[in-house]
Amino acid sequence: MSLVRRAGPEDAPEVLRLRQVMIDSMFEADGPTEWHAESLPTLRARLGAADGDFAAFVVDHPERPGALAALVVGTLEYRIGRAGNPHGRVGHVFSVATDPDARRRGYARACMAELLEWFRERGAAQVDLNASAQAEPLYASLGFVRKPDPSMRLTL
Repeated sequence: MSLVRRAGPEDAPEVLRLRQVMIDSMFEADGPTEWHAESLPTLRARLGAADGDFAAFVVDHPERPGALAALVVGTLEYRIGRAGNPHGRVGHVFSVATDPDARRRGYARACMAELLEWFRERGAAQVDLNASAQAEPLYASLGFVRKPDPSMRLTL
């Protein structure tokens, strides 16, 4: 029996907590958390839409009932098809986080395996993610490769 399960609406507060763990670890700071309250209703709704284009897979914390040990979130996106992906389905992984006291147990890997299978079942031909230096070995072991990234961003 797998330790990994699909997150539901009831997991939303813990999903936000682990997302903050990830954000804080990437930027080495205790970031603001006021946004959690505003984000919570939207996240609950997304987690409750089991057949949509959004999925979160989690592992319950073995020592802290009601807490999550690990989290992986992804979305399935449509882009106009091209060679190698004629249907244009692309997975995007984000918010990969493990609680600091639950690391090095394989939880993130197990969650990633479930998310990758979810993408396969939905016909994704490729999966993209942004990797921190600390997490890159995990992703490389799953077959991810670095690519030249010409991305840009506009904040609205």
